[in-house]
Amino acid sequence: MRESRRFVAAIASVFALVAGHAQAQGFDRKVNVSFGAGYTAPNSEVRNHLGDGYNINFGIQVNLNHKFGIEGLYSFNGLGQKQITLNTVNPPPNGTPVPTNFYGDMNMQYGTAALVWQAPMGVSKPYILGGGGIYYRPIKVTTPGVGYVPPFCDPWWYVCYPGGFVPVENIVGERSSTDFGMLFGGGVNIHAFYAEVRYHYIWGPKVTENLPALPSQPLPGSPLSSDRKANGQFLQVTFGVRF
Repeated sequence: MRESRRFVAAIASVFALVAGHAQAQGFDRKVNVSFGAGYTAPNSEVRNHLGDGYNINFGIQVNLNHKFGIEGLYSFNGLGQKQITLNTVNPPPNGTPVPTNFYGDMNMQYGTAALVWQAPMGVSKPYILGGGGIYYRPIKVTTPGVGYVPPFCDPWWYVCYPGGFVPVENIVGERSSTDFGMLFGGGVNIHAFYAEVRYHYIWGPKVTENLPALPSQPLPGSPLSSDRKANGQFLQVTFGVRF
């Protein structure tokens, strides 16, 4: 507990020093660097399949003048697990339908470039931005199961296990997609700190199915169709420091 408190105190001290330095330097410089973190929420149909999560961002902005700048940003977004229930057949192919839980896990990473317009004067400087970039979205679909673990003892894991049946996670499938997207948003700079909201729209791949093989129970929010688009829509709320 003491170690955790010391770690938090050290992080807070570094944050305060960075903020103080940035405030002293001001924003009348050619290049600004930003660090931020916050909340990421899937929008529209995506919300039926992925959970809410967080974002961690690192950006560099080159100021062309007091009003306009060009920003490059990298962001990592961890999205929450989403559960759906489908009827599986046991034994296949004509056995008894059994409700089974499936879970989808995704993270999203992207790099974007945006044009920024910012108020040139004042303590609170609002800004708006818009641009585009490349988005990488890997996803893993799992379902719970049971497996046997033999006896083992590992002092570096701090555990000795006598062996037995334990819950396991069966990976049904793993996929990823790299696509183009666009963004727009706005925020406000207050001395060394900033708060902003960004909306992202991603053009995802088209998933084509053979009509005779369509599932009899579509996923929530996905009507039966032979032509489905994995477009993404996300809303980010971020707080951080810019110096």
